[in-house]
Amino acid sequence: MNDIVITTNKLARCYKTRRKEPGLIAAIKGVFSHITEVKHALLPVDLTINRGQIVGLVGSNGAGKTTLLKLLSGLIFPTSGTASVLGYSPWERPNPFLRQISLLLGQKNQLWWDIPASDSFHLLIAIYDLDKAAALKRVDELAARLDCLHVLQVPLRRLSLGERMKMELIGCLLHSPKILFLDEPTIGLDVVAQTNIRQFILEELKGTDVTIILTSHYMDDIALLADRLLLMSHGSIAYDGTVDHFMSLTPSTKRLVADFTMPLEEELAISPELKIPAGALSINRSFTSAELFNALKIITSQTPVRDLKIEEPDFEDVIRLFLEKESSLYKARNIH
Repeated sequence: MNDIVITTNKLARCYKTRRKEPGLIAAIKGVFSHITEVKHALLPVDLTINRGQIVGLVGSNGAGKTTLLKLLSGLIFPTSGTASVLGYSPWERPNPFLRQISLLLGQKNQLWWDIPASDSFHLLIAIYDLDKAAALKRVDELAARLDCLHVLQVPLRRLSLGERMKMELIGCLLHSPKILFLDEPTIGLDVVAQTNIRQFILEELKGTDVTIILTSHYMDDIALLADRLLLMSHGSIAYDGTVDHFMSLTPSTKRLVADFTMPLEEELAISPELKIPAGALSINRSFTSAELFNALKIITSQTPVRDLKIEEPDFEDVIRLFLEKESSLYKARNIH
């Protein structure tokens, strides 16, 4: 269980884009000369991941999560640095490497849209050259576990989003991959479907030799499934450790829930970063202990309050506060 399956050495990725100025004259000038801007999607990363770990990648949009996932799965080339995944350079994509990994993209279908999932699975069995009888038995076992046997013969386009995601997950697991890359596997799903997917991963995959790299904007996915948390901010890893250790490092916070008697007549500034817009009827937000007193003082002095509660924060609150702090530090470092 402690074998290393993924290592990176100063792995980085940047993109070059042309800056376009507005106006016709600028467009004409741009034909002959242009200004190139470099966006650092992923700053140099050194990373080691062991067999059987479930690693949760968390960060704001553009933090570098999906870029790292695509590099490790071989979908894109790095700008610099190296990576070894199961002993292979992933972007070379040799067949032995591809047979040992699987990638699920929550916002993109990988099975064929116009045919039943069962037909797609037959194609995957042929592509991976699997034993047909054993593979079909595995399909039935996975479908039974996910409670979707009844839709195996239905064209994918006629399934609900939750049912399609179950089919995608079966397709990803059909060839028994050693590494599973999951990019937003529960995005857009209702609460029941999210719970089903999480429970399946928890019961069928957690604690096995399958290594899972998981990105999600739903913090319940990370809190329930991940053995290890990678918090990414502006292309770099801001935290690498367990969820419990992360919670112990963060300052004490409380969630303030207040309902106003009437809509705010004008914007209410709690802090330079937090302003309650005019017309708002409530606030539901976490604060550090030092910030909470100031927030209470401002709110109660500026508007009548109908109901007010102070609650313990959840994992998502603490993550958000951490990322907001990292973003503020990043902006401060990059002020010219």
